[in-house]
Amino acid sequence: MTSPANKPHQKHAKLARLEAGEFGRNELAIVGTTCDNIRQLSYQIISQLSAYKIAYADADHKGAQSGGERMSAINNNGYAEYINKIFFTRLDINKQPNAFQKRALLNDCDLVLVNGNHFTATKQIMVLDPSKSLQNKLDKLTDVQLILLKDYTGQIPDYITSYLPNFSSIPVLSFDDTYAIISFVSGFMQQQIPGINGLVLTGGLSTRMGSDKSAIDYHGTTQRQHVFNLLSPHCKEVFVSCNGEQAKTITDLPVIQDSFLGLGPLGGILSAFQQNPNIAWLTVACDLPLLSTGIIQHLINHRDASKMATAFLDSAGEFPEPLVTIWEPRAYPILLQFLSQGYSCPRKALINSDVAILQAPDAFAFKNVNTTEEYKDVMAVLHNKNNS
Repeated sequence: MTSPANKPHQKHAKLARLEAGEFGRNELAIVGTTCDNIRQLSYQIISQLSAYKIAYADADHKGAQSGGERMSAINNNGYAEYINKIFFTRLDINKQPNAFQKRALLNDCDLVLVNGNHFTATKQIMVLDPSKSLQNKLDKLTDVQLILLKDYTGQIPDYITSYLPNFSSIPVLSFDDTYAIISFVSGFMQQQIPGINGLVLTGGLSTRMGSDKSAIDYHGTTQRQHVFNLLSPHCKEVFVSCNGEQAKTITDLPVIQDSFLGLGPLGGILSAFQQNPNIAWLTVACDLPLLSTGIIQHLINHRDASKMATAFLDSAGEFPEPLVTIWEPRAYPILLQFLSQGYSCPRKALINSDVAILQAPDAFAFKNVNTTEEYKDVMAVLHNKNNS
């Protein structure tokens, strides 16, 4: 059945999807040896790479046996139990979360190490251990990143080499060479850091200025073009974030039109993530004419991809500045969560999240221009600077 325009009916919107597996964006299942070996190796990796937020996913062989277990809300037909354990927090839930819920729970994690005897993951560390055959687990070997030999001196089985077409190019280490394994995982994590796209925030009605702030000429071109030029050397791609009316007139630059309406800067950020949720977005507002390429480079040089975002303190040195910020992919669900609770201020999300905060090399560069009086002041500053 086709529509009046002879086009097939499309039930769901075509949205860019998060590149993730069962547990998160970055997963490594360790498969091919005993659960004890997998757990011990995982704990060693977590201990040595403490700069990253690494989770471990496993199953409890004891299951739901009640003998010897502490009394809890779960034991008494409760749905969940939240306990502040002083040094960590424990949340027990009386259900098995699905993949969508697991990703939400582990959104802050840089990596999830998975016991491959129980769960699958997008990428794997394969262990060749004489005590455990992989012959019945080949379907779990979808993207092997590393091969570990555990007390293994024989020839690699044909069923392994024939199943993995790129077998000869996969690095091989000893299971006991902890230092080399840690080094490999560290390099793997570096490779997973997402690239950066730039976003020039031009939205808003510019009611106080009386004209489109992104069209003002401070530097010999429109301010949106100027910011676009500032970001281009540092980003894979740069887009202008704008509302529907602006999109009709901005024909010389790539745009992302607001799909989240009436939310101010948050709408622009969310619209960018909706287009590409797998990349970091460096946002710069168009009303900061004193911002320099040095400020942008400083932000990128001090980026902490393990955080939700990297941001400067504002010109007063009090709060994070959301409009000159690198938002990591994990920020997308967090911003949506704030929105779902009735908050549309990206600064509130920064204040209440795990964020890297930087001191600005030049706080005066964050002076924003919203009125004609502020415009005249900044033009005087630029004139003096250009003639000094």
